[in-house]
Amino acid sequence: MQFIPWDSRPLSEWCRKYAAGNFIDLDGHSTHYLEKGSGQPVILLHGFYFDSYMWHKNIDVLAERFKVYAMDLWGFGYSTREVMDYDYSLYAHQLLRFMEALDIDRASLVGQSMGAGTAVYFAARHRERLHKLILVAPAGMPNSLPLIGRIANLPGVGEFLFGLRNNFVRRIVLDSNFIHNRDFITDDYFENVVRFHKIAGTTSTMLQILRNNFFDTLQDDIRTLGGMDVPILLVCGRQDKSIPTRCSLEMCRLLKGSHLEVFEKAGHCPHDEQWEKFNRIAIDFLS
Repeated sequence: MQFIPWDSRPLSEWCRKYAAGNFIDLDGHSTHYLEKGSGQPVILLHGFYFDSYMWHKNIDVLAERFKVYAMDLWGFGYSTREVMDYDYSLYAHQLLRFMEALDIDRASLVGQSMGAGTAVYFAARHRERLHKLILVAPAGMPNSLPLIGRIANLPGVGEFLFGLRNNFVRRIVLDSNFIHNRDFITDDYFENVVRFHKIAGTTSTMLQILRNNFFDTLQDDIRTLGGMDVPILLVCGRQDKSIPTRCSLEMCRLLKGSHLEVFEKAGHCPHDEQWEKFNRIAIDFLS
């Protein structure tokens, strides 16, 4: 099969071929999202490097009990690729506009890594729109980028590495930063995770996000949230190489009344590697 270069396909073409959900215009910018189930609203927020496919092991199970939405944050998945100033403020604004457009008065938020950071930022400013929070491998506490992220931040180096005409670098990123069990990264899993990386503008978006260096800037928001009466569940993997367990432990300490579940033999995506356990505790908590 002929290799399709990364960052080369028009967004419109890839949307026609692969987008499985709906589209909505928010402030002139397109947002792609999945919508399933009925009941109390639950919104899933993916992390960096991924899109709404991140929740492929969770969304159908959650949709048996809840009305579930999985957004593609701007710059990811099949959402817009316009040049923006990417940070938590932007994504919290996208989330608020999404809720307003779909008449979602209050929702529970489930976020992973950068998506969890977005949920924290949002919750600290919009308590009235929030029911419960599940923070998976949450970003926000002081923590340096993994080695591959620091290398990619070097001028020209990230563009070169992520522009190579092979899968090597992206597989290394999944293996070294996200997934603990290498057997989990099948060819099918890899293809589904990085398919949207073929869309023009994706590489520059991801590199801009890395270079904006905002992942670990939420200490004040975490303290603010800790003073609110929000039910919060944190989940992390013991073998997480991107955000160490100590960060989740410290966040749990600051978020008064929260509870932390540490999954053994799981990395930065414990909801995916151990989906059955995650789905069970998520449903119990959200119920």
